[in-house]
Amino acid sequence: MDAGELNNLNVDKLVDARGTACPGPLLEAKRSITQVPKGGIMEVLSADASTNKDVPLWAKKVGHEYLGTIDEAGFWRIFLKRGK
Repeated sequence: MDAGELNNLNVDKLVDARGTACPGPLLEAKRSITQVPKGGIMEVLSADASTNKDVPLWAKKVGHEYLGTIDEAGFWRIFLKRGK
């Protein structure tokens, strides 16, 4: 998805992990995905660059769909769709 499509998603859960370093954002995402309904959208905010690789890899491994990332000034917005 492109940034415009991502910006228009209705997010079911917003996880602000900008104040944590690796592996904090990934751990927050793992903890929070259970609060998202199946097929729902979670947005993870992170200032840690490794999150851009870690979260999509984890999502694929456990059956969630990585939708894309928006690069903001000083942080990233990572979007996932809960699979199972």
